[in-house]
Amino acid sequence: MLEIKTVDETPSDEDYVFIFVKENAVVSLRRPPDQFWLRREVEHAFGKIGVGAPLGYWAGTPSYVVEVDSQDLDAMEHLSGSLYSLFGRVPDAVFAAYGRALQMLSWERDHKFCGRCSAITAPTDGGKALACTACGHSAYPRLNPCVIVAVGKGDQLLLATAAGRATGFHSTLAGFIEPGESAEQAVIREVQEEVGISVTNVRYVTSQPWPFPSQLMLGFFADYAEGDIVIDPLEIAHADWYSRNDLPTIPPPQSIAGQLIQRFFDVR
Repeated sequence: MLEIKTVDETPSDEDYVFIFVKENAVVSLRRPPDQFWLRREVEHAFGKIGVGAPLGYWAGTPSYVVEVDSQDLDAMEHLSGSLYSLFGRVPDAVFAAYGRALQMLSWERDHKFCGRCSAITAPTDGGKALACTACGHSAYPRLNPCVIVAVGKGDQLLLATAAGRATGFHSTLAGFIEPGESAEQAVIREVQEEVGISVTNVRYVTSQPWPFPSQLMLGFFADYAEGDIVIDPLEIAHADWYSRNDLPTIPPPQSIAGQLIQRFFDVR
């Protein structure tokens, strides 16, 4: 797995380099996507590249991310696609590494200029921050904390489909944590807002980084308390209670939603 720590070494030809075109990962058609590019291979295929944003160490090897131009891709050699195309096709640790790479690249792209005075920024603190070259203000990578919750009612689980998104899945409820709000308060509020019911006994289960674009998903269980399902049509297309034997199509087990659903029914 990717060890997230400061990269101290001078960049070398043997570094691992993750390649993106905007939001799309670039892999070689000559090998599986979990066999990473070496810096020398990237420069042979795409020409001279910058150092890139440091990610940490994969199996002891310094790792970076760079962006290339779509015009430099060779359709006979390279494949470019959303990280969704890798989800479930590569080991979880590899997907997490690609996710960190995308988040670091997006952060670097969005903070080329200072948000206070608009001057140019430059890497500092071992590449973990971008500092303004004029006023000194530092910007660190942004994370958006979210809650995702499996709400149980006896042996039944609340599942819903999102409005305006044809994912084909029924999933657990989720939403962003508001400023000044605890994760547990966010769970209670999101459930009330989206389906109109009250919950109790909110308890933390697990977490997952989710690079679309930069969420940290905090997973919870909660118990139904009272109320009838009344959906917010701007957020939810359909919601209902489901037992193990009548489950609709649910997210894959690699996702935190799939994991929460599996854990819920594992103890019933």
